[in-house]
Amino acid sequence: MKRCCEGVGLPCLFKGVGMASPRPPKYLLIFDFDETIINENSDDSIIRAAPGQELPEHIRQTFREGFYNEYMQGVLAYMGDQGVKMGDFKTVYENIPLSPGMPELFQFLSKNHEMFEIILISDANMFGIECSLRAAGAYSLFRKIFSNPSGFDKRGYFTLGPYHSHKCLDCPANMCKRKILTEYLAERAQEEAEFERVFYIGDGANDFCPSVTLTSSDVAFPRKGYPMHQMAQEMEKKQPGAFQATVVAWDSATEVAHYLQEVLKKKC
Repeated sequence: MKRCCEGVGLPCLFKGVGMASPRPPKYLLIFDFDETIINENSDDSIIRAAPGQELPEHIRQTFREGFYNEYMQGVLAYMGDQGVKMGDFKTVYENIPLSPGMPELFQFLSKNHEMFEIILISDANMFGIECSLRAAGAYSLFRKIFSNPSGFDKRGYFTLGPYHSHKCLDCPANMCKRKILTEYLAERAQEEAEFERVFYIGDGANDFCPSVTLTSSDVAFPRKGYPMHQMAQEMEKKQPGAFQATVVAWDSATEVAHYLQEVLKKKC
């Protein structure tokens, strides 16, 4: 099924990053960040910059299910009180390891960049994602990045905000990736170019939500054994055929690269 898309975009502060493309690409490729591009949850990783590399119990007890963004705001305020600065966070983000095979997938996409429009939708934060992608040499691959706004205030404290509000009952209060993807495709539909297929690479429950909207011509790449994969398998058992996209689970992102390579070969 063809979808409309756009070839050229403008940078957007805080919530998005734009890159121009010389011609409308054939495929839309969507990445998650935590435990997909990188091999860790970056919110957990930055605790390495905290005193003793741990949080006090009274901070940990403020966590509420579905309100992780709000919890992290408190964590960052505590770390600011402890004197943790921008450079400390930057160092941590730059040194988070990529997931297995991700450098090879990035190399493949770099060589075939004219075929793919690549975006990232993540419940992490803009500052951390940019630091990690620049360190990996992959920042320029992404036409747009959707993540929670973040920055540093006059005190030098790392601040974090919610991305948006929504009515989805299955997603955390600050972000529904299905809403982001749906709005993105609608926005692109007004630009009179076309996607032939959509590919979604993720791992978490919040990646399952948007992947349900994919069609039978699309491909979901859940990380093997992670919640997105488990939820797709459960849906197939309970409602055969309800999850329309082809499911290609991966341990190494080289498996994703190989699949996409075969897709391109068939087009030749």
